[in-house]
Amino acid sequence: MRVGAFVLAAQFPGQGQGEALHRAVRTAEVAEEAGLDSVWLAEHHFVPYGVCPSAVTLAALLLGRTRRLRVGTAVSVLPSTHPVALGEQAALLHVTSGGRFTLGVGRGGPWVDLEVFGGGLDAYERGFPDDLDLVRRWLSEPRVGAAGERYAFREVAVVPRPSEAWDGDGKGPEVIVACTSPASVRLAAERGLPMLLGMHCGDEDKADMVALWRRTARDAGHDPEAGHVSAGVCQLADRTADARETLVKAMPGWFRQGLDAHVTVDGRQRAMRDPVAYTELLCDLHPVGTPRLAADRLAATAERTGITRFALLTEGSGDLAATEENVRRLGAEVLPRLG
Repeated sequence: MRVGAFVLAAQFPGQGQGEALHRAVRTAEVAEEAGLDSVWLAEHHFVPYGVCPSAVTLAALLLGRTRRLRVGTAVSVLPSTHPVALGEQAALLHVTSGGRFTLGVGRGGPWVDLEVFGGGLDAYERGFPDDLDLVRRWLSEPRVGAAGERYAFREVAVVPRPSEAWDGDGKGPEVIVACTSPASVRLAAERGLPMLLGMHCGDEDKADMVALWRRTARDAGHDPEAGHVSAGVCQLADRTADARETLVKAMPGWFRQGLDAHVTVDGRQRAMRDPVAYTELLCDLHPVGTPRLAADRLAATAERTGITRFALLTEGSGDLAATEENVRRLGAEVLPRLG
């Protein structure tokens, strides 16, 4: 089982943006010290829900600050960037880190980002499959050209070549796809790409998505087994009630401030979850409680879904010292129970 930290760089009420980013960097540094497998970096624009606007840029910093830790984006939003630009950055990080970088990509949402970066609503609604295929070609072929609706350019050389990672396996970086619907599950499976499944889903939903992925991948001629990643929340305490109380006190204010700041590009109405109810749901679904309970929940999720890679949000308290302690306890008191 491979357990990592999911880092949102969340700006809690009353905090500055620099404070949120400092906590994000420290989470990764402590994760390596604590023996965690990885960190996964979220990307958001123009909202305090997460103040990291470029997961791949923050990944570069953290790869330089660490020596063993795998660093992944969760996710880089393809409709808001050029696939070749993202491919070049991913190749650079793969080569210079010795193969420790994972490129997680997703479609994002119908946010004003699409207006600011020029992709438009079409990039969100229809462009993702072609963008995904283009970035994958960039990471696997020596020369790439395009003749699509969004991108058309003459063939150019791929520099640097991802296959030249000095300590890699001769392949490019791992690519993983955020999946939130049957359509996105099929899209990933048809390409043989593992999924990143969100923290709002329970084990039953994730098991259904894995089963659909396996059927679709098998039909497409791919290995039906893949290293999917389950996102979740982890908060540890000597008493489960104390762990839950920590999150219920802090996370609703963050959800209320952060999620409410999203603006749709086309004025469509959107309903926000009740922040307290959503926090309580996350506490019910994920390893929130004593170290033993946390280990049992992770093991149960692995058994029910077949997923053995986890990205766990550990900054739910909103406090730097508490986050560092939470990560250290995850490494010292939960990982040994998982074998």
